[in-house]
Amino acid sequence: MTVYIQKDPALAAASTLAISRDQTGGWIRGKVSGRIVDPSADWITIVPSNAMRLRLDARVTIETDEHETIYMSYNGRMNCDKESADRFRKGEPIKADECYLVSAPTFQTKSEKYSWLNDVQAIGKMVEYKNGDHLIYDLFVVK
Repeated sequence: MTVYIQKDPALAAASTLAISRDQTGGWIRGKVSGRIVDPSADWITIVPSNAMRLRLDARVTIETDEHETIYMSYNGRMNCDKESADRFRKGEPIKADECYLVSAPTFQTKSEKYSWLNDVQAIGKMVEYKNGDHLIYDLFVVK
């Protein structure tokens, strides 16, 4: 599946914590298709570094094309060298070959059609990320 999340600029809650809300209107396509709805956000722990080292804690609400609700949560890591981190902070999009962003999503739903997701461990890999604008990543089921 591919996920496209529209991102608001992050809010600094503390020197090592930022909160990045997801805008309604993003989408997911593949074995599950739908849109990202409220509430959805990332709680980002900033690891002090000359480059960029982040720990991700995200919660995403998905409304499928059939109007079923799926909750996706994940932890993960984002690491960029100083040059890529500087470009990211300036609002330039970064790609998977420039920064490491990997997540481990799990899902919860009461939907019978999508109940198989309740037993899935997925891995997410960034495709593109533009600070304060959007995040695109691909999800893969681990078997």
